[in-house]
Amino acid sequence: PMSLLGLLTRQGEGLPLRREPSIDLLQAFVEHWKGITHYYIESTDENTPVKKTDIPWRLKQMLDILVYEERQQAAAGEAGPCLEYLLQHKILETLCTLGKAEYPPGMRQQVFQFFSKVLAQVQHPLLHYLSVHRPVQKLLRLGGTVSGSLTEKEELQLTTVLCSKIQQDPELLTHILEGKKIGSRKKASRDYTALSKDTASHRDKDRPHNSAPDGEHCGPPALNSCLPAESEGPGGPAESNLITSLLGLCKSKKSRVALKSQENLLLLVSVASPAAATYLAQSSSCCVVIAEYLCQLYRSMPAFLDPADIAALEGISWRLPSAPSDEASFPGKEALAAFLGWFDYCDHLITEAHKVVAEALAKAVAEKLFVETLQPQLLHVSEQSILTSTALLTAMLRQLHSPGLLQEAVTFLLGADRQPAVLEDSSRTLGARLIGHCDHLSDEISIATLRLFEELLQKPHERVIRSLVLCHLEGRLYVARGSPEPESYEDTLDLEEDPYFTDGFLDSGLQPCAKPHRAPAPGSDGRTAVTEIVNSFLCLVPEEAKTSAFLEETGYDTYVHDAYGLFQECSSRVSPWGWPVGPAPLDPNEPERPFFEGHFLQVLFDRMARILDQPYSLNLQVTSVLSRLALFPHPHIHEYLLDPYISLAPGCRSLFSVLVRVIGDLMQRIQRVSQFPGKLLLVRKQLMGQVPGEQLDHQTLLQGVVVLEEFCKELAAIAFVKFPPHAPHLNLSPPPEGQV
Repeated sequence: PMSLLGLLTRQGEGLPLRREPSIDLLQAFVEHWKGITHYYIESTDENTPVKKTDIPWRLKQMLDILVYEERQQAAAGEAGPCLEYLLQHKILETLCTLGKAEYPPGMRQQVFQFFSKVLAQVQHPLLHYLSVHRPVQKLLRLGGTVSGSLTEKEELQLTTVLCSKIQQDPELLTHILEGKKIGSRKKASRDYTALSKDTASHRDKDRPHNSAPDGEHCGPPALNSCLPAESEGPGGPAESNLITSLLGLCKSKKSRVALKSQENLLLLVSVASPAAATYLAQSSSCCVVIAEYLCQLYRSMPAFLDPADIAALEGISWRLPSAPSDEASFPGKEALAAFLGWFDYCDHLITEAHKVVAEALAKAVAEKLFVETLQPQLLHVSEQSILTSTALLTAMLRQLHSPGLLQEAVTFLLGADRQPAVLEDSSRTLGARLIGHCDHLSDEISIATLRLFEELLQKPHERVIRSLVLCHLEGRLYVARGSPEPESYEDTLDLEEDPYFTDGFLDSGLQPCAKPHRAPAPGSDGRTAVTEIVNSFLCLVPEEAKTSAFLEETGYDTYVHDAYGLFQECSSRVSPWGWPVGPAPLDPNEPERPFFEGHFLQVLFDRMARILDQPYSLNLQVTSVLSRLALFPHPHIHEYLLDPYISLAPGCRSLFSVLVRVIGDLMQRIQRVSQFPGKLLLVRKQLMGQVPGEQLDHQTLLQGVVVLEEFCKELAAIAFVKFPPHAPHLNLSPPPEGQV
């Protein structure tokens, strides 16, 4: 049968609408509601699904009448008779109760749909009414209680409508978050308790019941007795239901449900007013729940994951948490992707959220994940725990972009900024332990920790480079007092005075391809000085230990190209930090103090000194970290790592002096390896994949020589693109291989 609304619509097409039909609309609306309530009185079969009753049809008619009535309202913004009836007789309250009872079966789904459609299609602002807001809150509490709820789709629909309304009117968020306080008379002092005296409440209390046709109420006394109480009272739920519902839906196994819920939550924290943000951060457990779920995902991963597998799983984002299925799989891959996806989501939340929420969430993640979950594993005695947690922390740093979470991560790793030594906390101790892990007995742990620091050095936070390196180079104590300033670039490096070059070694006929001589004063364009510096690195490895020229893949041009791009990127990252363009002047009257390069450079130099005795993969990582450091455009870093001509204070070492000693050691060892040039060339071909990787005598030594040659070329390229240190924009063409 055609509904009354359909008949009215047909009759009204093209004709002016008279006021009389509005009474018919109200009668129809009431009749449909009575039809629903009478079902509960007359029905005896509790197993009949709701879809086999007329309840869905009647709810649809009630919705259509409300929408139609609003379109015909002469005065915009006023509630029509049908909407007034809905509000006065607490129809939504009753429906919420019926949905909670899930009677008939499937009723909860119908109620969710009705709420969503009423809120979405009725333009009159409804959420400020107590008789709408309160049942909405109660309905939200019905969903999300069980993972994989049968009403997930309908819950998502309702929360999406609510978020859309909040986006249109951000002040609604505070109302919805604190809405549980509205019904409590004990909270009368709160801002939004005034809403209990809004239009709806006045109507609930003051409007005579006989305003409805025949004095009908919402239903028979038997049904009214099951309605919820007016107030939640002090025993009500302590959570903001919209946030709780969204967080529950974010964990859905259905990716579309989870993604849309995450988008909705991101929307809420981005439009939050100061009052709502303060409530979210201080009066709700929203931030803690988000962080705890992150820890739950962390604990769901296998206890041991291969660092190579972790490093290979790049590009995981919260919008696309699953890696492509055609990639190689490994145990724990899905759990790892889920964790990194949620971590990325937390990072985005912190980036987009109101500052108050962002700070609270960043601190919650730092406390729950970094300190309580990760730190015990990083400090564990088990090598597997150290290895896996270090690789996971590196992956997190790679994905981390929000300034708030970066600040917490840096504090976690390096300790609180400018804390007196006597107040060292566990996080500062953690940083010292991690630096020690760079020189661990386990090469795998050393490599994983060096990767961690390399990733940390690429983050836009000055505290990292200052804490690890710059604070130890202040005052330039590595320069011998009384030595000339670098404007003259006096050469004070005399290889013949190095102990590695004595005892008749120089008479053997093996020498570096060129010995650094006293550098002449630079020309107006500075090219002379950069020529000497570049040649010092390019010619450091003796010709007998070079193999790249034989393979016609010298690589220096490529190093210059790569270094230029990396240097531009690094310069852009550090530009806000206001670094000086030149080194601090030396005070000739200052008494000499002992110089210590700091634990980080100490470990790197110690590792570099053992390059001929370490595995190939470890050498690659050590040189990679040193290259990253050398790229920083601070004059002290440039001088200490890339200037071969500085006059070092007694007992000090620089990167160049370490390399000189390695070369001295190499030149002695060459004498003890038969057919050294041929074996070296074969190893280089093996490393390039040109010949099968058969095991050779002295393979570690030979591989170390290859790395050493390439590292010297890389340092030469970095020095070239950085010169002059304060003008990285200079467009210099690369010099030919082996000379400038």
